Amino acid sequence: MTIRLKLTSLLFILILLGCSSSKELSSGVETNIETSSLPEDLTATKDWHLTTPEFDPYIGTGVEMAYKELLANKDPKQEVIVAIIDSGTDIEHEDLKDNVWVNEDEIAGNGIDDDGNGYIDDMHGWNFIGGPDGTHVRDDTYELTRIYASLRDDYLGLKREEIPEDQLEDYDYFQEIKTEFEAKKDENDQILTNIKNINQAIFGAKQILGVTSLDSLTAEQKKPRPTDGPYLQQAKALVQFLDENELTETDIEEALEQFQSLSDYGLNPDFNPRPIVGDDYTDLTYRFYGNNDVKAIRNDHGTHVAGIVGAVRNNDLGIDGIVNVKLMILRTTPNGDERDKDVANAIRYAAANGAKVMNMSFGKGYSPEKEYVDAAVKFADSLGVLLVSGAGNDATNVDSTESFPNKYYKSGGKAEGFLTVGASSWKEGEELTATFSNYGKENVDIFAPGVEVYSTYPDNEYKAEDGTSMASPVVAGVAALIIAYYPELTAVQVKNILMETSTKPNIMVNRPGSESLVPFSSLSVSGGIVNAYEALKRAEEIVNGQ
Repeated sequence: MTIRLKLTSLLFILILLGCSSSKELSSGVETNIETSSLPEDLTATKDWHLTTPEFDPYIGTGVEMAYKELLANKDPKQEVIVAIIDSGTDIEHEDLKDNVWVNEDEIAGNGIDDDGNGYIDDMHGWNFIGGPDGTHVRDDTYELTRIYASLRDDYLGLKREEIPEDQLEDYDYFQEIKTEFEAKKDENDQILTNIKNINQAIFGAKQILGVTSLDSLTAEQKKPRPTDGPYLQQAKALVQFLDENELTETDIEEALEQFQSLSDYGLNPDFNPRPIVGDDYTDLTYRFYGNNDVKAIRNDHGTHVAGIVGAVRNNDLGIDGIVNVKLMILRTTPNGDERDKDVANAIRYAAANGAKVMNMSFGKGYSPEKEYVDAAVKFADSLGVLLVSGAGNDATNVDSTESFPNKYYKSGGKAEGFLTVGASSWKEGEELTATFSNYGKENVDIFAPGVEVYSTYPDNEYKAEDGTSMASPVVAGVAALIIAYYPELTAVQVKNILMETSTKPNIMVNRPGSESLVPFSSLSVSGGIVNAYEALKRAEEIVNGQ
């Protein structure tokens, strides 16, 4: 599910302020970060996630120092393919196009599966949520909604005593799903009403203030005056509320769009876009559907993720990615929850076509076809592919709540080459953890920068975004950097290196979603934040004994 965290933050503000009324690996680099000396006016720079913890005011990854001190006289030993399994990517972006993977065994545009992999004209990857006629799935439902819709015709309105004994388990499961679905729908409906009220108040305030946009007001225009009438006072109070919470009129408009979309699509059990794809969704054995348009529509999330990993370095454009790689684009994620069949087939495609690292910046709370995803993960694991996944943005302990995808197989055991990533902030001290990040001493492996990470955006634009969706490609990029220079290492070795050499701030931090203070080390297996500089040093020691 694509997450827009600015709007998620807005949601909490709207609820908390009552707007509706206004109409384990403990080894490694243990670092005692001294934060009291940091500037009070510190803000995130565009490359803060690449900076070095020991010498910069942020706990970044040390990527730039690694290039200067460790890799200055070295060339990568191999070109690494990184699969971006996401919403699609603007492969024509000025800062990405030279690093987009090209399937050299395929002839573009001839309508023939030249390489015999089952996909016709798959020059840069594949779109598993596109139709054979070139159309695309833009919006989809939540997995919760799909499960509810699949069971309601059989059980909605029935009493337990009316159910045959062999169906009681399904009936009880439906009651659980129904309760959760209705709660989420009611919550969304209330939030949508609140945002509409705010939006209406903004419309009125603009009329009273005589402007077309509140964002255009000067400080002088916002200043309260004794001569202001009651309506003008209310209008300026609304402007003050927005300013104090760092919200713009555009934020409110985007929030309205997002929660309206949830009502129309994500939480609408009667909505089903799958006919666009044209496959038999129940046939999990059929993998060859979709189309080759990996740019597709609504590709902002995937474009941002791709840039963090592999925007072209040192080209005097936009940003520098972590490493020059070849970006294989696999589209599985609509505005809504990704489907297990598509995720599994994307993982299989990536592994079979040479990817060494996969980034999966998506997640959900249910996985009805998890066995199929597990089989694909086992396939990738057997080929030595490192899978990297965002932990999620619900400020939840995923040791006690289910989140998918994950490294554990439903049948038992786990994928050894699978990393789950939480998000850290550029802020100091207690605010080091991202307020939204999921965490877990058993199920989150490592943290990485995931707040105000600046990267590529469609149509040659650039933007800062928040989320474990951003933290995951930071780790994927660092992993690819290690593999490029030390291809002798296995995926499991790279994973262990990343965890063991992570920066381990020996401080108390806010537990995400609360103000309770906990040791940062308690939030993940490694207790650390990825450190490319130290990881490369360790890789050199292992490979060359130095």
